[in-house]
Amino acid sequence: AGIAMGLILEESGEFAVLSDILGDEDHLGDMDFKVAGTSEGITSLQMDIKISGITEEIMKIALAQATEGRLHILGEMAKAIDSARDGVRDGAPRITQLQVKKDKIRDIIGTGGKVIREICEVTGAKIDIDDDGTVKVAATTTESAEAAINWIKSIVDDPEVGVIYTGKVVKVVDFGAFVNFFGSRDGLVHISELAAQRVGKVTDVVNEGDEVRVKVLEIDGRGKVRLSIKAVGTEEPKATEET
Repeated sequence: AGIAMGLILEESGEFAVLSDILGDEDHLGDMDFKVAGTSEGITSLQMDIKISGITEEIMKIALAQATEGRLHILGEMAKAIDSARDGVRDGAPRITQLQVKKDKIRDIIGTGGKVIREICEVTGAKIDIDDDGTVKVAATTTESAEAAINWIKSIVDDPEVGVIYTGKVVKVVDFGAFVNFFGSRDGLVHISELAAQRVGKVTDVVNEGDEVRVKVLEIDGRGKVRLSIKAVGTEEPKATEET
């Protein structure tokens, strides 16, 4: 807390130190002395004066009155809230920052800004991206911020080989099925990886729109992902955020 102290000094040397001065008292007075601190002591001082100097007596009185005023203010503040909140209130705006690789910026933005616009429209968050890969997400609720951040992470993060994910079949072809399983990432389940037994037709096992559990077998140098349904067995899938 802080308080502004003022001074009225007569030519005779008589003076009065004012506490918590207003604009007129600052304008017409001889001193504007700001004192800030905690219940433990003073943390900062700032002074403007219109006279050549002040005496030790004036300074002692000003500091004593400032201490009394500061402690009173802190006492009134404690009646409303006696300690810092553990976190930001749900309805309070917040900005979260994360760092991504520079070559991932274009993936977050998308063609003509399509992806970033969709993220903002769906989550209600605002997103700002710097050239160095710093991403700032501004939102008015925790849910909005987390949804936007999880969406961004699903775009820039990479799936892990050997991990099981839950995904959706987005395309069926003669040689297998493409599954969207990690944000915007798709992978191929070859027909030989659909089931333990021989499969004659892909559609005998999966169809477009089916939800399936897949295991990541390989990610090649070009980023193409090879998946397997038959390798899943009874293992539990890795939790993924819906976008």
